[in-house]
Amino acid sequence: MLNGILNVIWLILEGIWMAIGYVIAGIICFILIITIPFGIASFRIAGYVLWPFGRTVERRPEAGVASTIGNVIWLILFGWWLAIGHLVAGVALCLTIIGIPLGIASFKIIPITLLPLGVRIIPVGERYAGMSYRLPAAKWSGSRRACDRHPRDSGPGVKSWPNTTVTPRHHRARAHRQHH
Repeated sequence: MLNGILNVIWLILEGIWMAIGYVIAGIICFILIITIPFGIASFRIAGYVLWPFGRTVERRPEAGVASTIGNVIWLILFGWWLAIGHLVAGVALCLTIIGIPLGIASFKIIPITLLPLGVRIIPVGERYAGMSYRLPAAKWSGSRRACDRHPRDSGPGVKSWPNTTVTPRHHRARAHRQHH
């Protein structure tokens, strides 16, 4: 509910105006043909700038050198003046007490404005959804069983844990009772 209210206020005060700037940059990129990937990124950011609350930016780990080179070109051509637009709007919004959250949001958009390639825009609830957590090794066994291992613990270049023999279930249960 709060995100919706903030998004409507944002849309009126800054969102529509900055989105127009991103759309203009995107159209220029599409006209120049060689910069079409920048145009796609510009339209993606325009959608984010229209409705930013409830969404966040996440770096893509698979992004490589091409996105870095593209970010440098984007920064020179379009990123700096769009970032100045967010900076000026953010300062103006922070002059009023009610505009402070919107001004802070404007400042938070500056990094994606400067370096839009190699990131993705996702709902806030999906930020940590893809992460997996390692379980600690079983305390009673003194070693890690095959079923306790995380997939990142196996593969080329990864050393195996010592004493990783898998014992029948009834032996593990008996050993667990003896140690507790």
